[in-house]
Amino acid sequence: LKLLLFMKTLKCRDVGFDCDAQVRAETEDAVLAQAAQHAQAAHGVTVTPAMAEGIKTLIREENA
Repeated sequence: LKLLLFMKTLKCRDVGFDCDAQVRAETEDAVLAQAAQHAQAAHGVTVTPAMAEGIKTLIREENA
């Protein structure tokens, strides 16, 4: 019996940046935390709570 694992995935490009970075984690909160770190480090953008709510709608589920 094989268990399918699903990962939450967010592509930076889907948020609107010309960037090939992709964040993958087991939970939406973990994806958002990593995405916020990437946004600050790579793009100089601080993710606000309002932005995070919008970004959350762009997170997809994929097979791990």
